[in-house]
Amino acid sequence: MSTTPDDKAVDLPTMFDPETCTRKGLFPVSSLRNKDDPLESHSLYWEQHGSGPEKIFFVMGMNSSSFAWRWQVEHFGRDPRYSVVVFDNRGVGHSGTPRGPYTTAGMAEDAIALLNYIGWTEERSIHVVGTSLGGMISQHLALRIPERMISLTLAVTTAGGHWWGNFPPWAGIVGLTRATFTADPVKKIPIVLDLVFPPDWLAANRDWVLEDYHARVRITPPQRPMGAFSQMFAGLTHHVRPEQLRAIARSVPKVLILTGDEDNLVRPKCSLYLKSQMPEAELVQWEHTGHGIHVQWRERFNELAERVFEEGRQQLAKGFNPE
Repeated sequence: MSTTPDDKAVDLPTMFDPETCTRKGLFPVSSLRNKDDPLESHSLYWEQHGSGPEKIFFVMGMNSSSFAWRWQVEHFGRDPRYSVVVFDNRGVGHSGTPRGPYTTAGMAEDAIALLNYIGWTEERSIHVVGTSLGGMISQHLALRIPERMISLTLAVTTAGGHWWGNFPPWAGIVGLTRATFTADPVKKIPIVLDLVFPPDWLAANRDWVLEDYHARVRITPPQRPMGAFSQMFAGLTHHVRPEQLRAIARSVPKVLILTGDEDNLVRPKCSLYLKSQMPEAELVQWEHTGHGIHVQWRERFNELAERVFEEGRQQLAKGFNPE
């Protein structure tokens, strides 16, 4: 199947360097999954950067487009060792907004269909990195296609549970409510920054972070309410059972659980719970760190990811055998 850039995708604005982009497109989820129901009828926007043998699949969190992976795409997309794919989840960015509500399992099926479409189907060939809602989606990827994964990074995320237990801390509830009902994307930016970064760090880094977020807003289509509420529903209803978490830990060569200590959206104890159910996984917790961990500590995040990728390969070389 051809995955060369299509005319519609080429014309869409991007934050990423065109010099590193090797292919991009609008992937027709509905036609490939033979879904005529409006619930499933949509396309996903995606880009690949770099053409190296190591494949990285980044999965973004709630109500953020793939442009939030800017610092990771710049780093890995320019490294000849890597091929990087990022995409907009259903309901955000350049992707379609089908009728909701959504589930993390359904969003994972979107991602698997995209991987099949671009030909990333070989066993033990992909490093999956998911943050927040993207980490929840990535858990379902690991349940469905563990044999394709070399490593799995679950950043600032949760296994979920009863919906009433999936709500964020009070500061997160207040901030999310304000952001959701603020129609102007520019006016929404300071609300989001206060949500995802610690106050002391933000005070020292506000200028460049504001510039980064304003650049995203300028080229990202405003999110439709259907997409925002449907993605939120997916997060609130997410639940991966303990036995499923144990299966993930046993079936992927390297699993990393990464969290901060000042997260307004996903409590750090959720990562501690993941570790308790996935003893084979590595847990890393950074101090003075908020929900936007991959932006706040972008260089450290990228360095850690490289180590995880290498350790995943080492486990394979040692003859990793899933239980």
